[in-house]
Amino acid sequence: MDHILKKYCPRIEFDSYEDFRDNFRIEVPEAFNFGYDVVDEWARVEPEKRALLWCNDAGEERTFTFTDLSRLSNQTANAFSKLGIGKGDVVMCILRRRWEYWVVAAALCKLGATIIPASLQLTKKDIAYRANSADVKMLVCVNDDYVCTQAEQALPDSPTVQNLVIVDGRREGWLTFGELIEGESDQWQRPTGEAGVTSKDIMLIYFTSGTTGNPKAVCHNFAHPLGHIITAKYWQQVKENQLHMSVTDSGWAKFGWGKIYGQWIAGATIFAYDMDKFVPTKLLQKIQDYHLTTFCAPPTMYRFMLQEDVASYDLSCVENFATAGEPLNAEVTIQWEKLTGKKIREGFGQTEGPVLLATFPWVEPRPGSMGKPSPLLNIKLLDDEGIEVEDGEEGAICVTGLKEAYPPGLFVGYFHDEEKTRESVGGEYYNLHDMAWRDSDGYCFFVGRNDDVIKCSGYRIGPFEVESALVEHPAVVECAVTAAPDPVRGNVVKATIVLARGYEPSGDLTRELQNHVKKTTAPYKYPRIVEYVEELPKTIGGKIKRKLIRTQDGAVD
Repeated sequence: MDHILKKYCPRIEFDSYEDFRDNFRIEVPEAFNFGYDVVDEWARVEPEKRALLWCNDAGEERTFTFTDLSRLSNQTANAFSKLGIGKGDVVMCILRRRWEYWVVAAALCKLGATIIPASLQLTKKDIAYRANSADVKMLVCVNDDYVCTQAEQALPDSPTVQNLVIVDGRREGWLTFGELIEGESDQWQRPTGEAGVTSKDIMLIYFTSGTTGNPKAVCHNFAHPLGHIITAKYWQQVKENQLHMSVTDSGWAKFGWGKIYGQWIAGATIFAYDMDKFVPTKLLQKIQDYHLTTFCAPPTMYRFMLQEDVASYDLSCVENFATAGEPLNAEVTIQWEKLTGKKIREGFGQTEGPVLLATFPWVEPRPGSMGKPSPLLNIKLLDDEGIEVEDGEEGAICVTGLKEAYPPGLFVGYFHDEEKTRESVGGEYYNLHDMAWRDSDGYCFFVGRNDDVIKCSGYRIGPFEVESALVEHPAVVECAVTAAPDPVRGNVVKATIVLARGYEPSGDLTRELQNHVKKTTAPYKYPRIVEYVEELPKTIGGKIKRKLIRTQDGAVD
C-alpha cells in the first residue's frame, strides 16, 4: 500500500488541513524518471497490478497491468531508438484517448525524450508551428483522416520531422505502430551517466491554447509527475487499485493532471473511455456500469449532465467528484449534491503547474469557492506592488518563494525563450494573472482573469460572479460574461448565453434574466446586453474564449 508514494513523501497521512499545509513534503531524487520509477517499479513489486482499463464507443475493451505497460513501453523504446529517437529529442503525439498514448508516454520517458501532447483539432499550420518551434523529430498520430491529412500537409513546412507513425491502422507513407514494436525485445536497460536524464531535463512541452497570437511552449521537467501527487491523492482522492476517471483528451494538460502521473504514483487504476464525442447519458452510464470510485470532469460537462435525468443513474459508487478547467458555479454543485448526495470538489490551476488551490479532504467544499492553497506551492494573493492583500480584497494568485525552493510540478520556462522565462519564473514569484479574494476562513474565491475583469462606470466587476448568478436560472446551461463597449460608461456587462432545452430567446426572457441577476448579486452588475448562442467559443482545452468575445465586440480594456 502506498509503496511508490512513501519513496517520495516522508508523510502521506495528515490530521487536518493545517497539518497538511505545514508538513507535506515531496523529496525529488536527482534522476527521477516516471517510466522506470513508477511504471517499471509497480511492475516489479506488484506484477499483476492493474494500471489501465480502456474502452471505446465501438465496444472494444482492454485491460493492462503495469507489467503489460512495462513490456510494451520497452518494445516501443527499442523501436523508437532504431528510428533515431533518444535523449532530448522531441516527439509530438496526437492520440486522442487511445491506449497507445500511455505506452508511448512511458517509452519516451525511458528514452529521455520530450513529448508534446497535441489535440485532434490542430490544422496543418498549427502542426507546422509546433514542429518548428520545438524541433519536433517525429509525429505519432491516431488513425483519423483529418489528423493524418493535416500532418501530411504540414510535413513540407516541418523540416525537422523525420518520421510519421500511425496507431490503430495503416496508411501510405506512415509507419504502423503495431508493426514497429512487434518482435522488438521487451527488455530495455535504463541508461546511466550522460545517457541518462536528470529530474531537471525537459520531459514534457504543452503548447497553451491562447485566444490570440501564437501558443506558448510551456516546459515541464522530469520532476513534474511528482507534483501531481497533490493533484491525484489529495484533491481527486484516488484510491489504490480503484478506478479513477478524468474526462479529457490526451492533447490537454488536464490529461497529465488526471489520467497518468499522480494517479499511477498513488497506485490507482485509470479508466479511459475513448468516446467519439461527449454524450452526457453515455458518460453517466459508464460511471454507473464500471463502478468508478473517483471522477473528475470540467464544469461544462457537469452542467450538461444536469440537463439529463441524473437521478435515474446509480452513481453511489463514486466516493469523490472533482472538477477543474473553468470556475464551478455554485448552483451546479448545489444541484449535483441534491441528486447524488455528494459535493463536487473544485481544483484550480494552469497548464503551467499541478493543482494550486483545491478543496482537499479536510476542507469542506463551499459552493463558489475553489478551496485553499496547496502546501506544495506557497500561494499568496498579491497586489500590483507584490504585497499580500487582506482578507476580502482582490489580488493576483501568485506562486511565491521560487528563489528559496522551486516546487516540483511547476513549469520551468518556455521552450527557446529565455526572456519570457525570466519574466515569468525568474524572480521571487510567478504571477498567474488570475484574480481571487480570500475569506476570513482561508477559502479562496475566483474573480476572473485580470484582463477579464470588467471596468464599468468606476466599478470593477468579476465575470464569474455574474455567470454564477445566471446559471442559477433554469433557462441557462452555460454563459460567458464579458465587457462590451458603451459610449457613456466605457464598457457594460454583456452575457452570451446557451439556453437549456425548452427555452427560446425572447425579450421577456432577457428581462427575466436581468432581474434575476439584480436580485442575486449587486444590481449594477446585471448584463445590459444579452446574446443567445448555440454554443460558446472555446479553446482546444475547453475553456471559454472570453477574450475572443470581447475582441469581436470591440470592448475597451
